[in-house]
This record gives sequence, structure tokens and C-alpha cells, in this order.
Amino acid sequence: MWKQLRELFAFEIASGGQVSIVNRLDRETSGLVLVAKTAIAARDFGLLMQRHSLRKEYLAIVWGWPEWEHKLIDAPLDRQSKHQHSVIWLKQTIHVAGAPAQTEFFVERRFRRSACTEGCGLYEISFDPHLHPLPGQGEAVAKRQVRVGEEKFSLIRAIPRTGRTHQIRVHLASIGHPIVGDKIYGPDEQLYLRFIETGWTRELSQKLLLPRHALHSAKLATEDHREWTSGLPPDLAEFCSGGV
Repeated sequence: MWKQLRELFAFEIASGGQVSIVNRLDRETSGLVLVAKTAIAARDFGLLMQRHSLRKEYLAIVWGWPEWEHKLIDAPLDRQSKHQHSVIWLKQTIHVAGAPAQTEFFVERRFRRSACTEGCGLYEISFDPHLHPLPGQGEAVAKRQVRVGEEKFSLIRAIPRTGRTHQIRVHLASIGHPIVGDKIYGPDEQLYLRFIETGWTRELSQKLLLPRHALHSAKLATEDHREWTSGLPPDLAEFCSGGV
């Protein structure tokens, strides 16, 4: 992306401008990225980020229909390999020793559509036994099962109150509603390794439904009422429109 930005802002750079990326997105996440064209703008937005005064909103398509309309997840995140074996170095997990992380979720829409026809089944999400239970889980809950292949999906608006790595993806998976197409926090992390080795295949399509995770940066807003918005991109809009 940096190469394209340098080409897009070639005049500003040639005139002594300093092009800086204000916010960054996970690989495969679509949506808004703010670019500062001057050092002053970069500094101002940097201060907004430090003060957590840049409000971010995301749209995510998840498996299942939540039993709630609004939910706040307050669960610390840490790199999983620091506490247990993980074949993916960057994979995050909920752990009491992790950094504070909060995400607010709102259900925008529930819909049905055809899912995979082969290779569907159950997978389990494990919770760290030392973590304080999330709301409504109870202390005895250690695992939750999600059936891949259900025809129920939801469009969720996610508002991160902190900015941890993979925060929205981990928090949604932890409450039994992983993001559609998520190769790391979806049905099986081995799908991510398989994708690295083979690229997109029919088997991956049957289990993940989408070739990338269905997460989109939809809105950025500052405390002085500046606002930028972005609607769902064609691939995610089409997935939603295929439902009823």
C-alpha cells in the first residue's frame, strides 16, 4: 500500500510534504485508512490516537445469531504462545496476564443464507481457566461449541475501546461468534497454515465461505466532529444480500 500512497501523493512529497499512515488495519481487513499529508497533521492525529480520541467503528459478519443486542467484552489479550503451544506466532488469546482490552458490540442485522455443504461440523473454543469469566458465562464454563455450517449469520457493529492486536476477532470468537472467513480464529487454525501452503482451495472455501475475514473499518471520527465513513465493500455486501 505504501508504494501506491507515494504515487498518489507524489506532488505533496515532491513539495516537501510528509505522508504518514495514521491508522493501520490487519491484513485482509478492508475499510478506512487515514493518511496525513503533512508533519503537522500526522502529529495532531498521533496525539488523538494517544488520547484514544479517534473513535473507530467496524462492521463484521459473524457465525450465528447472538442472544443479545448489545454487549461489552472486557477481556485482556496476550500472545497465545507465551502461555500455551501455538503454531501461529502472532495468534492472540484471552489471558488474565494480558493487556486490558475492551470491545463494544451491537447487532445490526440477523440473516440466513446457505453455508457449506461438505466438511461441516463442530469446533470448540477454549477459555483460559485463570481468566475471570465473561458476562453470562459462569465460572464453570471452559469451552463453547460452534457449529460450522449453520445458515444463521449476523452483521455486527464493533467499537474497540482499546487497540490490541486482533482484538475484535478474538473477542467475537471468545463469545461463540467468530468472524466468517477468519483463518486464525475461525474453525481451525490449521486452515491458516494450509492457506499459506496451498492458497485458496475448494476445501477452504467450504469451511470458511469467504477468502478473507469479513471485517471492515466503517467509520473514523474525532472529538471535534470530523468523520469519515465507508460502506460494506462488494464482497461483504453480496454475502449479506444473499441472506433473508
